[in-house]
Amino acid sequence: MIEPADEFSFLPEQAAEAHLSGPVPHGERVAVTLPDGRTLSALRFGSADEPDAPPAVTLLHGAGLNAHTWDTTILALGLPALAIDLPGHGDSSWRDDAAYVARVLAPDVAVGLEAWTDGPQIVVGQSLGGLTAAALAASRPDLVRRLVVVDITPGVDPNAGPTQVRDFFAGPTDWASRAELVDRALRFGLGGGSRRKAERGVYFNSRIRPDGRVEWKHHFAQLANATAAAAAAGQAPPQPDDALARVLGESGWEDLARVTAPVTLIRGANGYVTDEDADEFARRMPGGSVESMTGGHNLQEDSPTGLARRIAGLAAEVD
Repeated sequence: MIEPADEFSFLPEQAAEAHLSGPVPHGERVAVTLPDGRTLSALRFGSADEPDAPPAVTLLHGAGLNAHTWDTTILALGLPALAIDLPGHGDSSWRDDAAYVARVLAPDVAVGLEAWTDGPQIVVGQSLGGLTAAALAASRPDLVRRLVVVDITPGVDPNAGPTQVRDFFAGPTDWASRAELVDRALRFGLGGGSRRKAERGVYFNSRIRPDGRVEWKHHFAQLANATAAAAAAGQAPPQPDDALARVLGESGWEDLARVTAPVTLIRGANGYVTDEDADEFARRMPGGSVESMTGGHNLQEDSPTGLARRIAGLAAEVD
């Protein structure tokens, strides 16, 4: 793998792959210190014609991902945007209690919005980010103009599609090179469909330790590995219950029920949200809307330009 000059060096390449013309917006890394001393990190992008414009859209990624998963979507969106590394992911600090559940993460996201935005946002959250966005909208309605949930509902079966990701991260916790991580992603059918895209994803989602070994940036890999090791040894897992199952419980429906902003669920035709899940969402959220797009669970990577068009359309509806 060729190491780029910086984390934004891939943007022109990503724009070309998506057949996007025009100037690439300026991106910058920002960080804020949370009340307990942890760091919350994010990527802030202006629009091409207003480089310093405050964000209008805030995007929250899924478990095991990071803010760069939204790069191409942001390039296609054409609006000033903020993409946050959720706690335990990317350049944000890990939590000592490993409590990566929506209601715990939402207050940290609120601190970020207060620091980096100057008005209520269209908040787009995929997977864990979607449930966190719902908890944020429920607890801090002043920060959310519209909620867009991407391919997740609280009712998704944690023993169905999500197990692929959990199994992928349950391997070794460190590696000799990033190339080994790319090979593993491709063996699991992950990585975006090409080795080049997998290399970008691994670069954004890993770091080189002082001893030269490579490790995932996100805490989920450590937790998944510990759980798998305990199961193999016939021992109780280090965490009292499955973190994935915890974020898909009834509390998620309670959060959604409290949201006063307009709500849209966008599901991938080949994603985790089944027809039954979508029907349950519609039943519980009669004022919301449900849409389907071609793609899988990570729509922001499978169909970034299509997702961007839909987000832009929803943004125009709010205006």
